[in-house]
Amino acid sequence: MSKPVKERKSRPVNLDLQTVSFPITAIASILHRVAGVITFVAIGILLWLLSLSLESPYGFKEASDLVSGFFVKFILWGIATALAYHIVGGIRHLLMDFGYFEELDTGALSAKVAFAATAVLSLLAGVLVW
Repeated sequence: MSKPVKERKSRPVNLDLQTVSFPITAIASILHRVAGVITFVAIGILLWLLSLSLESPYGFKEASDLVSGFFVKFILWGIATALAYHIVGGIRHLLMDFGYFEELDTGALSAKVAFAATAVLSLLAGVLVW
């Protein structure tokens, strides 16, 4: 019988995610996907709220009362922040598709710029919501 060309060496496997440090570009990419999922789920919530407000004057009052609560305002602020990050991250990915910011250092810089732009947009969304 013949031996395999390469034998697999048993290598240690680190399954503790708290000790793994991801590069900032990976964090930006993962958060872009998470923001997309949040935005997708938020579409249903916002369409329900729009439908409620357009049903009748009573429905509009009910939707208005619902949105005036702190918890709902916080959720709306989170939705706006997720949408802002998804848009900023999408622009970042489009620029990378065109060949810009593909190197490690410029990719890390573009991720930091995306985080900073999202922080500014998040503050603006907070002002609009509250």
